[in-house]
This record gives sequence, structure tokens and C-alpha cells, in this order.
Amino acid sequence: MRRLLVMSACLAVGFVCATFAGAFAGSDSRERSSASALRGLVDLSHPLNEQTIYWPTARRWKLTPVAEGETEGGYYYASNDFEASEHGGTHLDAPRHFARGGWTADEIPLRRLVGDAVVINVSRRALKNRDYLITPSDFTGWERSHGRIQRGSIVLLRTGFERYWPDAEKYLGTAERGAAAVPKLHFPGLSEAGAQWLVRQRKVKAIGIDTASIDYGQSTDFLAHRVLGGANVPIFENVDRLSGLPSRGFQVVALPMKIQGGSGGPVRIMAVMRP
Repeated sequence: MRRLLVMSACLAVGFVCATFAGAFAGSDSRERSSASALRGLVDLSHPLNEQTIYWPTARRWKLTPVAEGETEGGYYYASNDFEASEHGGTHLDAPRHFARGGWTADEIPLRRLVGDAVVINVSRRALKNRDYLITPSDFTGWERSHGRIQRGSIVLLRTGFERYWPDAEKYLGTAERGAAAVPKLHFPGLSEAGAQWLVRQRKVKAIGIDTASIDYGQSTDFLAHRVLGGANVPIFENVDRLSGLPSRGFQVVALPMKIQGGSGGPVRIMAVMRP
């Protein structure tokens, strides 16, 4: 027992010493470390602006200047108001979006928005077929080359459609607005069977895609949304720069606006590359 106590004390002292050493390390060393870490961050979000793509029936982005310039007090001040649908640009679909009783945007635990991630590249097939549906065979085929998708992974689906942003005609299949435009949408998405496989066989924690919806453009029943929402799996849509990521070996951090009771909202997503 005495030996165990001595060993524990030594370990504690060593930890404290290491902590203080890090705290008092030279500023040059800290700056180099910070710069190295920042080089490993990849922004996966489209900016919100007048070109942002929204669902044909959704309210688009509007930024209204409130103040900008020098004040009577002699200092500069700027402020804006904004309005838009929850679902546009790079955004979150909370499970509540298609599942009664599912988590709302503010209820999603942070641990479900951060984690090891993989990119499933189906762009070769999707770019040849705008109505391509991603199926379990796409996932099992990917696993034969890259290894098993681990439980609790964040899965990002790369269709290649990010290349068309912000051209709505190419990205959505139509640039028209309103309810009459919805039947004209043509872009790839996840099949019901693919969603079921990810939920049941791999128990993923979140899923993202580089198109306007996890369901393909011609969907009228939104089964992928319903399957994922029913399993409380958050969805990220209109994800950017998946073409610059490896198949695996990185993490994702996706922090949406914390809208109480929200069915979704804008999200800033980044990939954290391993050194």
C-alpha cells in the first residue's frame, strides 16, 4: 500500500510539473504550436449572403444594416438585422424537423456534434446521375477499401455537387422559386435503406451531405429525414469543401445556432485534421 501511495504521489507531482512547464513555455513555442493547429482546420461552411441557396419555398437570407459609421461619441459602431429560414446555406436539420418528439436544435447534446469523421465519396456516380440514391452497397464498398465505419462516427457524403455552389440551376436542378419549383429539383441524396443501415448497423452520431437535402431532390416522402430524425441523428446539409478532405483520419466540429425549439439553423462546421 505504501508503495502505491508513493507511486501515486510521484505521478501527481509529474503531472503538475508538466502543467506548469506548459504554462510557462516560451511564447515562440506556443505561437508555433497554435499556428500548426490552425493549419489543420478546414472550414466546411458556405457563407451566408445574397447568393446563399435556399429551398424554393423558404425565406431567403436578408441582411438589413441598422447602423454603420462614427457615432456622436467619436467611436465607430456597426450593427445589422438578419432574417431567413432555419434551413438554408450550410445548416443543421435537428431531429425534430421530421420526427415528433425528436431533439430540437437546442436539445442536441454537444457530444453528438463533435467526433471522428469519414467521407464517403460517391461523386463519380452522382455527377452522372442527378437523381442518384446512396445505398448500403456504397457504404460496404467504401469499407472494403478504407475499413469499417466505427460506431459513433460522423459520416459526410460527398456527391461532388459542392462544385456548383452558388449556381442554383446546377446545384438544385432549377433556379425557380416557389411551390411550383419543388417538383423540378434534381440532386442526389441518401436512400431510406442507406439511412437505416447507418443507424442500425453503424449507429452513427451525425451525418452531412454536400447537397440541399439528405433526401434526393425528387423525394416526396423524405424517408431518409424520417429515419434519421426518428433515431435522433442530426443532419448537416449544404456542407462545403468535402473534396479537400481525406476519407478518414480527421474530426468534425459542427456548432449550430442554439435556437430554442428550433427545427434547425445555420451551422459553422470545421474539420480538424490530425498533424
